[in-house]
Amino acid sequence: MKTKFCLKFSLMIAAALLALIALSYGQVGTDVKDAAKDTGKATKKAAVKTGKATEKAADKTEDATETAAKKTGHATKKAAVKTGEATEKAADKTGDATADAAKDTGKGVKKGAKAVGHGVKKGAKKTEDVVK
Repeated sequence: MKTKFCLKFSLMIAAALLALIALSYGQVGTDVKDAAKDTGKATKKAAVKTGKATEKAADKTEDATETAAKKTGHATKKAAVKTGEATEKAADKTGDATADAAKDTGKGVKKGAKAVGHGVKKGAKKTEDVVK
């Protein structure tokens, strides 16, 4: 009878251990499931925060780009105006210098023609004297 009792007792212990193992596995499964849910929630929160931060950064970048574009456009306009003014001044100076050079050339040509004319006149007079 002792053997039967031992056998029954061993079977009861084995059954109790199996039930305890099943219960432990069930608890581990629940803990893993809860941890997965917590991780999912944390990941979702982080994604939402990252999205908001990215949106804010994009807005700030847009504002900075717009401001830089306006400043660049304004500077380009100023530079174009100054370039136009400088070109106009240079053209005026070139025109004045050209007019002065033309006057000087005209005076030189007039003097040269006068000198040539005077020489021709002298030569003609000498020729006339020789012919007489």
